[in-house]
Amino acid sequence: MAATPALAQTITEDEVRAAVGAIDTEAIIANDAHDRNWLNYGLNYAETRYSQLDAIDTENVGELGLQWSYSLNSDRGVQSTPIVVDGVMYVTASWSIVHALDAVTGEPLWVYDPEVPGDFGKRGCCDVVNRGVAVYDGKVYVGAFDGYLHAIDAASGERVWRVDTIENRDMSYTITGAPRVINGKVIIGNGGAEFGVRGYITAYDTETGEENWRWYTVPGDPSEPFENEAMEMAAETWDPSANYWEAGGGGTVWDAMAYDPDLNLLYIGTGNGSPWNQHLRSPAGGDNLFLASIVALNPDTGEYVWHYQNTPGDTWDYTSTQHIILADLEIGGETRQVLMQAPKNGFFYVIDRVTGEFISAEPFVETTWATAYGEDGRPIENPAARSKDEPFETVPSAYGAHNWHPMSYNPDTGLVYIPAQGVPLVQATDPNWELNSHRPMSTMSGVGWNLGYLFNVVAPEATPFGHLLAWDPVEQREVWRAEYVSPWNGGTLTTAGNLVFQGTADGRFIAYNATDGALLWQVPVTSGVVAAPNTWEHEGEQYVTIAVGWGGVYGLMQRATDRVGAGRVFTFRVGADAQMPEAEMSMRTELVSGVPYDPEHISAGLATYVSNCLFCHGVPGVNNGGAIPNLGYSDAGTLMDAEAWVLEGIGVDRGMPSFADKLTAEDVANLVAFIQGTADSLQPQ
Repeated sequence: MAATPALAQTITEDEVRAAVGAIDTEAIIANDAHDRNWLNYGLNYAETRYSQLDAIDTENVGELGLQWSYSLNSDRGVQSTPIVVDGVMYVTASWSIVHALDAVTGEPLWVYDPEVPGDFGKRGCCDVVNRGVAVYDGKVYVGAFDGYLHAIDAASGERVWRVDTIENRDMSYTITGAPRVINGKVIIGNGGAEFGVRGYITAYDTETGEENWRWYTVPGDPSEPFENEAMEMAAETWDPSANYWEAGGGGTVWDAMAYDPDLNLLYIGTGNGSPWNQHLRSPAGGDNLFLASIVALNPDTGEYVWHYQNTPGDTWDYTSTQHIILADLEIGGETRQVLMQAPKNGFFYVIDRVTGEFISAEPFVETTWATAYGEDGRPIENPAARSKDEPFETVPSAYGAHNWHPMSYNPDTGLVYIPAQGVPLVQATDPNWELNSHRPMSTMSGVGWNLGYLFNVVAPEATPFGHLLAWDPVEQREVWRAEYVSPWNGGTLTTAGNLVFQGTADGRFIAYNATDGALLWQVPVTSGVVAAPNTWEHEGEQYVTIAVGWGGVYGLMQRATDRVGAGRVFTFRVGADAQMPEAEMSMRTELVSGVPYDPEHISAGLATYVSNCLFCHGVPGVNNGGAIPNLGYSDAGTLMDAEAWVLEGIGVDRGMPSFADKLTAEDVANLVAFIQGTADSLQPQ
């Protein structure tokens, strides 16, 4: 794919080539001395998201103004943290499209579209998002949603090479995470555990794209030779009676990575099992290594070094793919080299990053699946949470007490800043589950999900929440919090100016005092925010940037603001005074009405809707939708044209799949009956 160049360029290709050409492992490490650039997804290899820049501080943060904004021309989720190198910014939009900008002016330099096919959208659980790029030796690397890893010339935007990271294209693998580059190797994982895949992480040569190594996270068919001793060890923790390898096993590495150059260890977080329900995946139980684990690998060879499993025998979609931070902490009178994680399951972990030894874990939200962790580093579980027969309200739910939204650690305050949340969900074993089978009422089975659960067969008792949590990792306690109106708020940035920055689901960008949580500055932006901000310096001036665009698995169905603008990048500076763009407001204000239907078809339509539509479009009429429309708020013409959307594929280019191979015209009529009938039931009487 050739890049689309800008009409006018304020930075020359030679300047860009010189700047990015100088980036290697040593340059990323050297940036730690001043943090003028933002060279890695989490700023540094330790992924702290703590910047030493302090020109913007608690005294002048209230004077921040808009320097520039830039439209990403995307209407799905934006999760990218921009990379900034000597005044050049690289940021991704939905569908893995890369934008190169003049970081000071916001003028585009080039746009690279990896041309992900629209119908590939159905192969992902959680929106067609991308968390960012990596830069190294004159190239920009992006993992595209359709599983290809692209190397792009940083100056021209032209493709250098492209490699297919997916080992089996019959399976629904995707990439949403940002690559990391270490010692001439670009490292990337993948997602797809909802769809029955086997997780792995791969390193490629930065110059050629040649595969250097691959490490699987779960064992394959035990009748075949194991790839390594780690897989042989892991197989002992699975029950082979259910042929777990046929369901893939899961364990995808779809986000978290961190690197310690002194120890030469790469730390990865692994995902959930496939299917989610352990009773169906591994009926006799077992820890099911290496699901829901932190694993240390040698980044040069991919060899296993050690692991710690946060959630043994995961059955709740409690991934450990959430942000990992490396730090040195004073614990018990000695300095410990640790890693910290606050994964989905609601506990905050401090682990020795040299050996993998468990140090501590405490709940940072309410938890109903487990009460505490023992000295052996294993959870003390509530037996009801694993019931085969009764529904159980898991708290946290599969949405996580903390999902992919990055947290940050400030060594000056000693606090970690966590986007904490709760989204109620009741799980019950699906009695009719069959591997890769499309079944009415089985959640999203029509697009290939393999969960083994039904959801909310009884109403949850919990209520949704979202807050910014300042957490002391040594004392394992909350220090302060800022409450929000909704879950699914953005990632955090903290600085030596004693500040914490965060975007919110209701469309604000906020700065807090990092010590006490006092709100110091806020500005409304054009949609809800899920990404994390960054900060950088150019020619002595400090800037703060946030990429905005509502979406993600929760954001597909729900939102907390009527501002629904396209994805956009905002950059702020003290004293800047550019005009904020006008927000686009939602036009979804009235329930659909007037579409004829047979009431006797509503029940069948409900079953079809749950197995094909629910996790994208939500419950009809309950709200007016997130990044994807709630069909209860459709216009009548859309519903009357339902066959064209569902069977003829007129929305494929925008990510709406065709169901022609799974559904019939009768099924579509049933869907229309359910949607219109539900909307009618919600109309004022």
